[in-house]
Amino acid sequence: MTAGLWGRAARAAGQRQTWVAAGSAFGLGALLSLALAPFHMLWSLPLALGGIGVLVVLSRTAMQAAVLGWLFGLGYFGFGLSWIIEPFQIDADRYAWMAPFALVFLAGGLALFWGLAFGLATRWGKGGARLLLLIALWSLAEFARAYLLTGFPWAGFGQFWIDTPAAQLLPWIGGQGLALLTLAVTLPLALLRQRPVLALVPLLLAALWGFAAPQSPEPELTSKRVRLVQPNAPQAEKWLAGRRWDFVRRAIELSEVDAADGLPRPDLIVWPETAVPQLLNNAEGTLEAIRQRLGDVPLLFGIQRREDGQYFNSAALLDAAGDVSQIYDKSHLVPFGEYVPFGDFMARFGIHGFASQAGAGYAPGPGPALLDLGIGQALPLICYEAVFAQDVNAVPSRPDMLIQITNDAWFGTQSGPYQHLVQARMRAAEQGLPMLRAANTGITAVIDPYGQMRERIALGETGVVNALLPQALAATLYSRTGDWPVFLFCILLAWAAAVRGQRLAHRS
Repeated sequence: MTAGLWGRAARAAGQRQTWVAAGSAFGLGALLSLALAPFHMLWSLPLALGGIGVLVVLSRTAMQAAVLGWLFGLGYFGFGLSWIIEPFQIDADRYAWMAPFALVFLAGGLALFWGLAFGLATRWGKGGARLLLLIALWSLAEFARAYLLTGFPWAGFGQFWIDTPAAQLLPWIGGQGLALLTLAVTLPLALLRQRPVLALVPLLLAALWGFAAPQSPEPELTSKRVRLVQPNAPQAEKWLAGRRWDFVRRAIELSEVDAADGLPRPDLIVWPETAVPQLLNNAEGTLEAIRQRLGDVPLLFGIQRREDGQYFNSAALLDAAGDVSQIYDKSHLVPFGEYVPFGDFMARFGIHGFASQAGAGYAPGPGPALLDLGIGQALPLICYEAVFAQDVNAVPSRPDMLIQITNDAWFGTQSGPYQHLVQARMRAAEQGLPMLRAANTGITAVIDPYGQMRERIALGETGVVNALLPQALAATLYSRTGDWPVFLFCILLAWAAAVRGQRLAHRS
């Protein structure tokens, strides 16, 4: 009888420990999300990543570690991507009920990548090799998240560092490389009690480098002047018949070249995504009215268009002669935002992409392409496309600048627009190229080739940026190699750590 009581007590204690570990993993993931914009609370990194490292070291089985990794990811993505509920509030009567499900399924789906990495690291890694294997496999999981199933690299660990000296590594190793270094510096803290020197040395070296690293130099400026327009149209009003032309008139007034205002004549004006609320096919009158007010200054603007029964989310150049001379069609579309799988069938049930009501939604363009804007060759990125470093690297030849036109009103006013801006800044730093960023509701900015903002308009404000275009730097290592060096290093590291772990297992 006594043995039975002790057995039940032991099982109860084990269950309590399991629940405590599960809750701790979820809480540590939520804590880690505070390192993302707009909070940038970097003190959460050693606590959250060191803490989850401890739980992995103590895990008895691969399944236990996989569950802890999934819960850690669920907490991180659930809080870090909470802005995902915002698009469902635009037409709340129809879509608000879907918001909690979208957040849970997105966070839970992304967390599966982490759960798999944690489980495999525990299965194949023994002793100290387990954490080393976790660093490699977790980094590979982040590659998978960025590339597979159209990819979703949002909230990658490299985004923590945009306003620190570590951002100077972006032209060399990119965001995935920074993510790898983040894990390499913080996960060894899990060994603080057993091997304090090994645990602290990576963190101390990183801190020392951060203090010693020089500041990025001031970029050179070209003689080309640009004007970026932020009309600040709320998404709920942007397409209303009684309001949409008010925002076009506002954009025209902000863009108008008037010698009386004392500002030099711009060489290019940029409007945000879908700034003209009609199809390009029917916009002749609108474009003529714009041309009469803006004179012969070229205008790059966002608009939708139809061709061969398909709809495109496009950027168009209204040139000095008043003609639409160049068009770029967005190629990397947002799943369930700009298109829905089996869209024509789903449309019968009233299910459309949020940003398109045209059956299957938008069709993708042919891929990255350059536009000659008179001030240089530009790689246009429409909204979400600036999230993907691999797409910027896929351009056929090196541009002189990046241009992002976006409508971040979809992302609300909390974390979404700030996280989107961080990723745009990373693309500029990775490539050593300036970026012109025109956002409907913000944040509009001129970003220099080091990823720093030269001029900006805050979120939710109406206004313009008048600035000189920064000079591009020489091609960076990352622009030549992309993610391949870091990816291959992670493969080799995972293999070496797994072999080491198996040898330790055989000895024991």
